[in-house]
This record gives sequence, structure tokens and C-alpha cells, in this order.
Amino acid sequence: MTLHFVSTGAEGAMITIHFYDSQGRKTSIQAKTEISLMKAAQGENLEGIAADCGGVLTCATCQVFIRPAFELLVGPAHDEESSMLEFAAVPPRPHSRLSCQVMLADALDGLEVDLPERQY
Repeated sequence: MTLHFVSTGAEGAMITIHFYDSQGRKTSIQAKTEISLMKAAQGENLEGIAADCGGVLTCATCQVFIRPAFELLVGPAHDEESSMLEFAAVPPRPHSRLSCQVMLADALDGLEVDLPERQY
């Protein structure tokens, strides 16, 4: 399993992440860097990311859609992740990622993420 990681600052710094549900409602959270996007969402009890496997890349219940402005910073899904996305409840889109595979870094401060209408 490979995690995409962009490190540009101090370990454990705080960044802001903006999640948008399928109705367009925005929820912003603060999260430490160097953890996965999934763990950050779970730490805030954010609805919309089920994460049944706990982040070990054996399900697709943590799918998110990275907004285009952050696509290059987050990077593309790797082969294993792309394969797993094919099993997601909502068909993957060009900017789909499994949130367990996106590691937070200072460069992702202000990250905007859309949640699918369902994970099952």
C-alpha cells in the first residue's frame, strides 16, 4: 500500500479542510497534518465517510471527490486504490480518491472535498 504524501512543514501542524455533502452543505474542520483525510474526518465524527475497513484499502466506503483546485497537490490514485474505487457505491469521478489514502500536509490547508451521496 502506498500513501501519497506532500510534506512542506512542521510535523503535526494544523490545517483546515472543507467538506461539502451531496446537498452542498459545508462543514469545515481543523486537522493535524501527517494523518489521513479519513482519520481527520473520523476524528470529527463527520458523516459521509463510513471507512468500514479502518483505512487498510479493503473497501471503498471512504470515497471522496477532491475539488480540481487541489487535484495536483493531492495527486492521483495509485493502481490499488483505483481498482478499489471501482467497487464504490457511487461511480468514481476523475477526482475520486479514497480518503484513507490521502495524507494531510501543510500544502493542503484549505482543501475542499465533496462527499458522495452514499457510501453503500
